Amino acid sequence: MPRTFQGRLTLAFVSVVALTLLLVGPLVVLRLEDYFRQQEQEALDSRASATATLAALLARQLIDGPIVTSDNQLTDGAKSFFATDNMEFLADNVAEADITIRVGTPTRSADGWAIVPAPGGTFSAPQRAPPKARQARDPISTQPAVQPFPNAIPPWAIEVTLKDPYTYRASTLTQVVGLFLVVGLIAFLLSVAVAAFLASRFTTPLRRLTAAARDLEQGELASRVPTRLAATGAVEISELSRQFNAMADRLEESVEIIRRDRDRSRDFLADVSHELRTPITALRMANELLSESAGDDPETRGEFLETSRQQLERLDWLSQNLLDLSKLDSGLVLLDLRPDDLRAAVESAVEQATASAARRQIDLTLSLPPNPVRIRHDPQRIGQVLSNLVGNALKFTARGGSVVVELRPIPRGASIVVRDTGVGIDAAELPRIFDRFYRGSLANEARGSGSGLGLAIVKSIVDLHSGRVIVDSQLGQGTTFTVTLPKDPRAVTEPAPSAAGGTTQLTGEPEAGVTAPNQAPEVADSSPSPAS
Repeated sequence: MPRTFQGRLTLAFVSVVALTLLLVGPLVVLRLEDYFRQQEQEALDSRASATATLAALLARQLIDGPIVTSDNQLTDGAKSFFATDNMEFLADNVAEADITIRVGTPTRSADGWAIVPAPGGTFSAPQRAPPKARQARDPISTQPAVQPFPNAIPPWAIEVTLKDPYTYRASTLTQVVGLFLVVGLIAFLLSVAVAAFLASRFTTPLRRLTAAARDLEQGELASRVPTRLAATGAVEISELSRQFNAMADRLEESVEIIRRDRDRSRDFLADVSHELRTPITALRMANELLSESAGDDPETRGEFLETSRQQLERLDWLSQNLLDLSKLDSGLVLLDLRPDDLRAAVESAVEQATASAARRQIDLTLSLPPNPVRIRHDPQRIGQVLSNLVGNALKFTARGGSVVVELRPIPRGASIVVRDTGVGIDAAELPRIFDRFYRGSLANEARGSGSGLGLAIVKSIVDLHSGRVIVDSQLGQGTTFTVTLPKDPRAVTEPAPSAAGGTTQLTGEPEAGVTAPNQAPEVADSSPSPAS
């Protein structure tokens, strides 16, 4: 058995053709043999009747007097007629076969006319004429052909039987068998060629699939099965080729995402190391100075202790943000969705920032709708989003500026707008503002005091709520963050955006639509839905 699929497919097709020829060939030959035998038998029977008629006519014309007597005895004239060369003439020229003639008295039976042969009334003659080309003796014989003369005086009858004629049946069968063998051989060779061609055509996509899979194994993730070759195979193979290409696309995309995540993880570790080095260095320096003579001065010791306390608070704050972000990214956060009034979470977050706004002499304004804005949300996480956005707005707004927080209902949920009159964000930096530890290229006190984790946390929480963050900013004129939340994150059925776009829109006006995140959030209801 061939080991390749193409070889086995070819062998199977050729075997079917060969088996068909082996089964059909003998049946056809046997049927033709029966047909030719039947044709020769009918011709021989016809010649037997004709011979009987002709022999009776010649006997009546050439024999004077009766053929048989009343007591069924053959007359001398009849014996002389049938005993001469007349029999050979009939055998060679009329019957074209060995001939046997019986003369006697006719009798009537249920099957027709029969004969009671007269004593000595049976005469035989072989066919002496040479056979024609391709003729051969055929071992067939006829039933007796009776030609009666019941009205003659006395009544008589002649019976003729023919056998072993020269026919073309054997040579014709030989030619037919030879032709069949030639045609069968041609058909067999043609089937081999057709089977090899079809098997190659069917297995070409499989070979390309194998080659593409081998390329994927060796790391060539861009390898695909050409669409033109995939379409030449059967429907199942074409579908398999398309699915393989789709799988390869997903694999290449996944590997690219893994590579980007790996690069981001490296950058993240480098940023974390950098962020931790600053407070650790300050604590080490303060500890060394306190261990020396500077620790004897109460005023210096108090200053160093205050610095150490601030650095410890910064470490605690940084570690807490890293822990929150890690939980959000790993999916360990279980949202506590409640069908509550969103105004409470927004108002609480703004009240917590009021004291900081007053210290910075920034006008912090809150605009709430008169009616409740009831959507399913996690109040604590939404409050964290507002705290980060408002804190950033206050940090980047100069004294005398303003920060406006506005909540408004939309047809498919709610929209929260945080607008400031701060320094703004460069358009080239907008695509990176949600990256961890990214604080922009404009080095100033406000940008240097943060950790660069606040907006990353904002985006993760909004994604878990199946929402969208929209940023519109211009340098020197301020920045507007718009958070759009659906009425129920669990009911969002729109397709997830691409990995490049995420759920963040960097510029443009706030939209009323909601885009689903890349993964449906895990939620826990703490209160039932209100009755509709």
